[in-house]
Amino acid sequence: MFKKIDHVELVTERLEETVAFYTEVLGFTVRLRERIPRSSLGVPMDIAYLSLGETGVEVMHYDGAPVKPAPEKEHAGYRLLALEVDDMERALALLAEKGHPATWGPRTGPRYVRAEIHDPNGNAIELRQWLASGTS
Repeated sequence: MFKKIDHVELVTERLEETVAFYTEVLGFTVRLRERIPRSSLGVPMDIAYLSLGETGVEVMHYDGAPVKPAPEKEHAGYRLLALEVDDMERALALLAEKGHPATWGPRTGPRYVRAEIHDPNGNAIELRQWLASGTS
């Protein structure tokens, strides 16, 4: 019945900067963009549907609606988006070249290597490389 997570939604005050980060830095593609003249909040909303393989991120911006800042410490609720990488060292080098160095890690465990970066909104993105003995 249930097949997969279709997408994760991010609400931002900086739509274009966020879309640029996910596409130009992380390699997502824009699947669709649309403007909803009157959202559930009663204000216009712009949406960018982004894809990376089967991973979807829906970036939303509500005109004039306040956005809570991303959490700075551990909290209940949405914590982060995790992306699998095939080569952690190469991924971190590329991200650093583009001005987005790791904010945590890398840390190597018996079955994986983990690190984190943040998007322009402060949302955490985990990078995970599964080692040969691990499974994805």
